[in-house]
Amino acid sequence: MTVSQVATVVADGGSVDDAITSRFSCRAFHREREVPRAVIEEILAVASRAPSGTNTQPWRVYVLQGAQRDALVGKVCAAHDAVYADPSLAAEYQEEYEYYPTKWVSPYIDRRRENGWGLYGLLGIAKGEKDKMHAQHQRNFRFFDAPVGLMFTIDRVLGRGSLMDYGMFLQNIMVAARARGLHTCPQAAWNGYARIILPHIGAGTEEMLVCGMSLGYADVDAKVNGFHTPREPASSFTHWVE
Repeated sequence: MTVSQVATVVADGGSVDDAITSRFSCRAFHREREVPRAVIEEILAVASRAPSGTNTQPWRVYVLQGAQRDALVGKVCAAHDAVYADPSLAAEYQEEYEYYPTKWVSPYIDRRRENGWGLYGLLGIAKGEKDKMHAQHQRNFRFFDAPVGLMFTIDRVLGRGSLMDYGMFLQNIMVAARARGLHTCPQAAWNGYARIILPHIGAGTEEMLVCGMSLGYADVDAKVNGFHTPREPASSFTHWVE
């Protein structure tokens, strides 16, 4: 950097806070409003300042736009439909690492249920309406109509700590996107379809899919974008050791 990070003064702290607190999982984008390549490059350059253990910088990013984006959408949506028609096919599409626990306990299961039924309730999807649930879930695999799809991979040789580093990199992307008027949706939903995704994006055999992300301009009129999840107060998870 041209300016010392030690000497840099953040002149508008409120804007930094706003970029963080206005981030949410956007589920409807303007497909026709493209994001310039230069803007994507800026976001990734800023995000690259994320910390990582011994500066390993474990991230690899694949950017999908246009025909390549659409082709991947078609492939994964076809596989998703096939699994819905024949659940036995799900065995062919397993995520390589466990994103969620194998056994849910409170309070995590309670928050998960609140999230799921809150979203479906807003969209008018009732319990048991499996076709509607499937269609909504498939919106993930259409990047929620975002013009930019990002895929993130990591070298399999790296350890669990590198996934923690990766989380900080992903957060940087989302906050830097907000600073430029863009929104995002990080998506672990893609992980089960890595066997389709990795060859499509040209990833090497040593790479593992970490997650995907939608990037674009939010459709502010879409009902689904009125869904914002609550957060526990800091006092509920903070312990002052005195």
